[in-house]
Amino acid sequence: MKLLSTLLTLAALGFVAAPLSARAQATSDIVNEPVFDAPRAVAAAKTSPGGEQNLFNGQDLTGWDGSPDLWSVEDGAIVGKTTAEHPAKSNTFLIWKGGTVADFELTCKFKIVPGPQGFANSGIQYRSKVLDPSYWVVGGYQADMEAGKTYTGILYEERMRGILAKRGEKVTIKDGEGNKPAIEVTGQADNSDEIQASVKNGEWNDYKIVAKGNHLQHFVNGKLSVDVTDESSVAAKSGVLALQLHAGTPMEVRFKDLAYKPIK
Repeated sequence: MKLLSTLLTLAALGFVAAPLSARAQATSDIVNEPVFDAPRAVAAAKTSPGGEQNLFNGQDLTGWDGSPDLWSVEDGAIVGKTTAEHPAKSNTFLIWKGGTVADFELTCKFKIVPGPQGFANSGIQYRSKVLDPSYWVVGGYQADMEAGKTYTGILYEERMRGILAKRGEKVTIKDGEGNKPAIEVTGQADNSDEIQASVKNGEWNDYKIVAKGNHLQHFVNGKLSVDVTDESSVAAKSGVLALQLHAGTPMEVRFKDLAYKPIK
């Protein structure tokens, strides 16, 4: 009876192990929520009195899921790295396993370093979908970043509608013809050239994402890079959070100080 009572208590608290069946699904399946391992996710995402969660413990990838050949932890930072020996066969992601995000504020620091060919591209996925669990492929809203001078700060929709707002733009998105969005530039965010000038190449930079309802904002080093109102019928209201490692020539991206706070 004592054993039965203990098991019932654990079940009520949500500590019953769930089968990790998502990996066994066919590639064509879409998984909107990752498997939630409550004890590990709680250990990784400690909540402050103000409701802010630290999503990374600074030591290992507890609470995250991605290719062990491509993602690691070094010097207190999450590191995504491709090499000639370990390339990414397609864009792949490190997926947060703590559930889905809806209305929230996320802040972090990022450092992106190109390889010998000068290429490096990454991003932060939010309100997204897991499209292929077998290779950690994610699609949806992306706060973009790169080693070049064009894409850091833009709103890109991975594997879906493409670029939705260029850096420095305030836009409204509505349904267009076919599958194409109707994007109207309604004003300006901060100056695109000034945002790019604030980016410290090969060093740590700040990123902030604010999503509330259909209103999305990205900030790079404290500057508003895009301000988007997505009024389309396909606007995502919730989904997974993930970090991107782009396919292509060797590169490296690092993330640290990932802090997430739901907005009520």
